[in-house]
Amino acid sequence: MDSQKQKEVKTNFVMTKGINLLSLVIPAHNEGSRIKKTVLAFYRELAKAGIQHEILVVNDNSTDDTEEILKKLSQDIESVRYINNKPPNGFGFAVRKGLDNFRGDAVAVVMADLSDRPEDLVKFYEKMREGYDCVFGSRFIKGGKTINYPALKYFLNRFTNNVIRLLFGIRYNDVTNAFKLYSREAVQGLRPFLSRHFNLTVELPLKAIVRGYSYAVMPNYWINRAERESHLKIKEMGSRYFFIILYCWLEKWMSRGDYRKSKKK
Repeated sequence: MDSQKQKEVKTNFVMTKGINLLSLVIPAHNEGSRIKKTVLAFYRELAKAGIQHEILVVNDNSTDDTEEILKKLSQDIESVRYINNKPPNGFGFAVRKGLDNFRGDAVAVVMADLSDRPEDLVKFYEKMREGYDCVFGSRFIKGGKTINYPALKYFLNRFTNNVIRLLFGIRYNDVTNAFKLYSREAVQGLRPFLSRHFNLTVELPLKAIVRGYSYAVMPNYWINRAERESHLKIKEMGSRYFFIILYCWLEKWMSRGDYRKSKKK
């Protein structure tokens, strides 16, 4: 779609009680080869569904043409904007920058490589409208699917998630899945954020569960990027993950509910 055609796209957005604006946070480090495709895919799907939204891309100290592409996209599409993340760079820092700057009533974190499906986000949005604080994706329930998932990472994923289920006494089986949707109230209630790396994807849902925010689990697809190896290295499933798991477990049993969601009267 060229810039002129992008400008010609007109959509009658619906205003939904509780979620008048849906935000996407997309961390992007040297994603010049794919960020345009990702942004356009989510924009088109959300526009087709009539969902008022903003797509906030966090340029994470890219050294390629990522910022140049984002500048052009933000000029062509009103709902797209970007901000630059100051050093130090990294997935966790970039997502935290996005969570400090999104404007919506709810926010989803999605990957820059289009490993997450835009149509799944629309389903998450509709589910949150039922009144949930959070909607969590699972690739390992009926309706969910992984495509080209490396065998070793699959084994480590299932091991880590089973440990989490046992420690926290929960049924949710894909805590490490980054694809989740949070209300603004939940995001504010999960602060302060500790994680600087991919373990942020575990910190956010575990804090939400421990602190009493309501959540629904929905199936989603995850498609492995084909062009290059994922930035999520196997070592990220190690000490950093288990540190944050332990931290949230200690909060569950020792905080005496000091951080739990306030009950509305």
